[in-house]
Amino acid sequence: MKPLPAINLAHPGALIAAVFTPWIAAGIALLIGFFASYLTALSWADLTFVLPATAFGNVIVALLSRFWLHEPISLARWAGIALITIGVGFVAHGPSRTELPAEVNSPPEVVAR
Repeated sequence: MKPLPAINLAHPGALIAAVFTPWIAAGIALLIGFFASYLTALSWADLTFVLPATAFGNVIVALLSRFWLHEPISLARWAGIALITIGVGFVAHGPSRTELPAEVNSPPEVVAR
């Protein structure tokens, strides 16, 4: 976004031009893909299964921004990431209401011929 001029709601043309910038458009497409995958995962499993997998992304984003983009990350942000990770750990150890299909739970039947 740094090469683009300042975005102002008084000039909607600049906002539309920013959305169609290749990197921004790719980011929006990836975000739509993430939400579609997340909703699909939530339709298959309980939040206690889905949340730990997605919350680990906070740690990955922080590490990539620190070592790949060389962005400074304050101690308060690292503490926030740690608190999110701990909270997800509590949710992951909670009760689950997701049930496996009957054919997975029951032993296979033996058919005599």
